[in-house]
Amino acid sequence: MTTLSGTRALARLALRLDRFRLTVWVLGLAVMPMGTAANYQKLYPTDADLQAVSGVLSNPSLVALSGPLFSLNIGALTAWKIGITEFILIGLMSILTVVRHTRTEEETGRLELVRATVVGRYAPLTAALLVTAAVDVLIGLLAALGLLGVGLDPAGAFAFGLATTLFGLLFAAIAAASAQLTQSARAATGIAGAVLGGTYLLRAVGDTGPTALSWLSPTGWALHMRPFAGERWWVGLLFVGFAVVFGFVGYTLVDRRDVGAGLLPDRPGPATASPGLRTPLALAWRLHRGLLIGWLVALALSGAVMGGAATGIDGLQSPNQQLTDILTRMGGKAGLTDAFLGAIYAIIGQLVAVYAIQATLRLRQEEASGRVEALLATRVDRVRWAASHLTFAVLGTAALLAVAGIAGGLVYGAQVHDVGGQTARLFGAALVQLPAALVLAGIGVALIGFAPRLSTLAWAALIVSVLLVELGGLFGLNQYVLDVTPFAHVPKLPGAAFTATPVVWLTVVALVLGAAGLAGLRRRDMPVG
Repeated sequence: MTTLSGTRALARLALRLDRFRLTVWVLGLAVMPMGTAANYQKLYPTDADLQAVSGVLSNPSLVALSGPLFSLNIGALTAWKIGITEFILIGLMSILTVVRHTRTEEETGRLELVRATVVGRYAPLTAALLVTAAVDVLIGLLAALGLLGVGLDPAGAFAFGLATTLFGLLFAAIAAASAQLTQSARAATGIAGAVLGGTYLLRAVGDTGPTALSWLSPTGWALHMRPFAGERWWVGLLFVGFAVVFGFVGYTLVDRRDVGAGLLPDRPGPATASPGLRTPLALAWRLHRGLLIGWLVALALSGAVMGGAATGIDGLQSPNQQLTDILTRMGGKAGLTDAFLGAIYAIIGQLVAVYAIQATLRLRQEEASGRVEALLATRVDRVRWAASHLTFAVLGTAALLAVAGIAGGLVYGAQVHDVGGQTARLFGAALVQLPAALVLAGIGVALIGFAPRLSTLAWAALIVSVLLVELGGLFGLNQYVLDVTPFAHVPKLPGAAFTATPVVWLTVVALVLGAAGLAGLRRRDMPVG
């Protein structure tokens, strides 16, 4: 037996387990660039139309949000509009896939059983990386072919596809390294996810300030490959080099730890539990606090950076009406600055929904790992156990939105000399996203209650919501289709007037889904592997 024995079988197993999940990722990420380019060809049919929008897109606030526009053509405009979203999503997909088939398998104990057969030490990690790499390549290739299909330049199309693939490969390697550091799959995902979010913020600061910072960010590298704007193919070597480094680190760390252990050992606790751990709620806090604190720091930084970037919107001169329509559709109608802030907090609401789903699916992780059985053998009933975790899904999501709103309000308010007023306004703009995020968490609870093996479909609901919000208006989709996502019903604060009706209905939907899920959890068998 060699160190790679069983790799092919494990790769086939991973593909079988993830066939539906990966299909959603591939279709969504492959169609986005092509659809965006096709719609821009309708919106800007002449050079004069492109000239009208060029000055707007160079505004520092929009550069912080989406990066610089390197050239004035449909291809470059497509890369500007969809590039950041494409890169972040493929990075997230790569992280989740690698961690799921490495650290998650160890945490649940399944990998130990697999390793008892003819499976080499490097086989699980290699299989996870091969599957992820294959999906990354497929997405990049289909994205390039789609751009070619709408008549764009071949060099730019393949540069965009290559940047997408390389970005995914780099974060697959980063996830391979982070999966060796901790005993928890959530912590491994959190480490790699923090790197992903940090690259976006670093790029945003670098594109509007010291340009050297942008070159320290893989997100900046992907943009600086310049699809449709004088391609810089050599930038791809940066991705390859760092992917090799992180991959090497991952394989090296596999040799330096036991199965199920992490390089960073868990801190041993006291011989007897503290009085504060006598309730399910206290135990849930112990399990959720690390993830929540990390998210709080990230949201505070994000809110502050984007709040600081908002002041540049006031400098727009004679903006293109179609771009204005897009911004106001996302963020209200009371001025471009309010529209920009509304768009920012809509994005933050979608981002915070990731935490809401993570915290909710902790229920399923505790069940699959077998830990919940010992807890339910005491006087704790199922609903009380589930409610302890859902408390942090709800309150944690609210806290994240509140921190993002306050941080953005403080920074933006300081720049416009109205700290109190702007902090209150942006606090409201952030917190109004809460019911929509909780609807997605409610979907997760319902799936756990009635179809626990399909609980990860809550992520598919989030992906569909993001795609509809980001691209639905641009594609001209029917409003009935757009209404599928809960975020379509959120009042567009701070630009629009607050309307309580959609907030109430979203809250009711979230409560109904949660209650139904808890009812199903009470009646079904546990655990379900």
